[in-house]
Parts: sequence; C-alpha cells; structure tokens
Amino acid sequence: MNIYYKSIFFLAASAFLGEMIEVLINMILARELGSHGLGLYMTILPSIFLLVLLSSFELQVSISKFVAERDRRYHRNILYHALTITIVFTSILFLAAAALIPFIPVFNAYHPYVRWLVLVLVPVISFTSVARGYFMGVQEMGKIAVSNFLRKSIQLVGLFILFRFFKFDAEASLLIAICALIGSEIVVFLYLFYLFIIQFQQLKRKPFSNMERKGVRKNLIAVSIPTTGLRLFSAIMNAVQPFVIKGALVYSGISSTLAIEQFGMLMGVAASIGFFPAFIAHSLMIVLIPAVSKTNSQKDYTTLQKMLQQVMTITLLYGIPAVVIFYFFAPELTSLFFKSDTSAIYLQLLWPFFLFHFFIMPMQAFLIGLDMLKELFFHIIWSTIISFAIILWLGSSHDWQMNGVIIGMNTGAVLLALMHYLTICKKIGVSIFMKGLVSEATER
Repeated sequence: MNIYYKSIFFLAASAFLGEMIEVLINMILARELGSHGLGLYMTILPSIFLLVLLSSFELQVSISKFVAERDRRYHRNILYHALTITIVFTSILFLAAAALIPFIPVFNAYHPYVRWLVLVLVPVISFTSVARGYFMGVQEMGKIAVSNFLRKSIQLVGLFILFRFFKFDAEASLLIAICALIGSEIVVFLYLFYLFIIQFQQLKRKPFSNMERKGVRKNLIAVSIPTTGLRLFSAIMNAVQPFVIKGALVYSGISSTLAIEQFGMLMGVAASIGFFPAFIAHSLMIVLIPAVSKTNSQKDYTTLQKMLQQVMTITLLYGIPAVVIFYFFAPELTSLFFKSDTSAIYLQLLWPFFLFHFFIMPMQAFLIGLDMLKELFFHIIWSTIISFAIILWLGSSHDWQMNGVIIGMNTGAVLLALMHYLTICKKIGVSIFMKGLVSEATER
C-alpha cells in the first residue's frame, strides 16, 4: 500500500506539471492558429489518437496487468513474448496504414505531409507501449511520470521556438503543431525504450522461469484484444464526435465556419481547462490497473473495498472544488486563451461532464483489474448511444444548438459514471453507500 500511495503522489505531482504545460501549449495554439485553425487541429486529433490506439494494441494494460499478477522470475519470459507479438503486429499495421491512409478523406483538409507523418507513430507507439506496460506492472511509476512530463515539455519547447522566431501561414502553422505532437512522442519512445533495454538486460542476468509460450500469449491477447476493442470504439466515437457536433450545429442553421469555431472553443478552450484536474484521475488509473489486478487475483475484497473508498474520497476532494472554480471564474480562465464570452459559458455548462469524468477514469481501471471488460464495453456503448442521440436531437434544434450538444455530453458522462460505480460495488461486495459486504463478495 505504501508503494501504491507513493506512486499516486509521484504521478500526480508530475502530471500536474504536465497539465500546466498542456495549458501553455493550448494557449500558444489558440493564439497562433486562431479559432478556425484550432478547430481544425482539434478535429484531426481524434483521428491521430485512433492510430495511436491501434498501434499500442493496449499492450501497456495487458503487460502491466500480467506482470503485476506474476512473480518477478517470469517477467523476462513475458517480455520476450510481448516483444514478439509487438514486432508482428506493428509490421502488419504499418503496411495496412500505409495502404489505407491515402484514401482517408479526413486528411484532405490538411497539408499533404500530415498523412505520412502520422505513419511514424505506428512503430513508435507500439514499442513504447511495451516499455510503459512493464514499468507500470513493476510499479516503477517514476519512469512513467518522467516520460509524461518529457512529452509535454518537448512539445511546448518546439512550439515556442518555432512560432517565436519564425512566421508561417495558416496551413504551415497547423502542420508545425502536428509535427510538434509527433516529435514529442518520438522523444518519449527513445527515453522509455532505452530504459527498458537496460532493465531487460538486468533480467537476463537473474534467475528466471519460463512459462508456456501459448499461455503467455493467450493471457496477453485475452486482455489486449477486448481492451483495444473497447478503446477503439471510444476512439472512433471521439473521431466521429466533431463531425456529429458540427453537423448538428449546421443543421440548426449555423454556418459551417461558425460551427468549426464553436467546436474549437468547446474542445480547445473549455475542455482544455475543464480537464486540467484530470491529471489526478489519470494518475489513479495508471496505478490502479496493476494494483487492483494483483489484489483481485488474491481475492482480497476487503482491500478492494478500501481502495474504492479511497478513490471516491480523493476524487470528491479535488473534483468538487475544481468545478466550483471553473464555474465562478470561467471568464478569467478562458481569457487566458482569447477573449470570448462564449467559451466561458461552455466551461460553466460543462461542469457535470468534467466532474463525472474524474470518477470515470479510475473506475475504468477498477473494471479492467476486476476482469470486467465486457461490462465496461457495454457501459461505454450505451452511454455513447444516448449521448449522441441527445446531441443530434437537441444540437440540431434552432432553439438549443450548442446548449443541446452540452446537455448530451453531460448526460453521457453521468450515465457512464453511474453504471461503472454500481457494477464495481456489486462485484466487490460493497453497497452504494460504501458499506462492506465482504462475505457476499467472497461467495461470488
């Protein structure tokens, strides 16, 4: 438990610095790209993240879970088979992406180099995921924290230098912003994989035990495939969401240009500010996956109940003050990007969306650690369907427009958080009011 708390603290502290840098990055992008350029940047990001997701094959989750559940003498064998899977999968995905990217229309509105630059992310993300998963599994969160901070720092420095000393037109500025993002991922890959090679060499010099190759690969794939499917669905929905929102707004009578600008203020300004405290939720998520997996493998439901109570308490302690600040100081916060009363209103209206997402992230880690991927998948499907339905219904109404979109986003977040929470409570034998029912959980 001491390692658990230290890991959370260390990750949260470094993530806080990272989020501070992220705000500076978005401020630079908002001022250099303008509202329309920022809207285009936020539109392409989900598509890039979709490729990142496919490239990772969620190996960081499956490896961290499997490593946490097994004795250290098996780690060398696990990593050997994980690398084999990664090499094969990366080769197939790279060739498939190279063949399909020229025909993906979403890249048509951007510089021709963009569609080829994103290909670099395939091997970079794949091998980074192996290293990240191992360090998560053995609770060496310091390396993860440094890599996260390094990514943001490189991106900020790159953007500052290029935009400070050079002048670019609108298309080139957008290309520079995307290059800075990809370049930061390459630096993280070089850092983490270098440390991983050193660690792997140390494991080779220690006593080890082999596991059946088929068993190792089966265990890794048993987590990677459903988790990738889950994340793939979410990534596809995130990639589709900008077009759903803009389509609904255009149908309501808003021009296409204004719809892009409003989406840029929604995601580039309001969401950037609102998700700032999520560095704590993300830190909890990283630590909880291996911690819950190990505790669940030992059938220690008492500890699981305590962990859930602690997660809920921590989230309430920072989540409520955060959304209160966002609500009452929205104009001052959004003015850091550019003067816009509209983005301040968006930030105020989205407080339920942000607050419940602070709960959703660690609860998703709980569900993964409890081997409840199927339940997690269905929760996300249902919440997304309902959220999109409300966005299309109210967002396309002339009377509601962006307010209707925000209602749909808020509804989806609240529904998803409640489904996660009720499922976890039932699994570990605790009531919705955090009263333990250990005997019932043990019987299950």
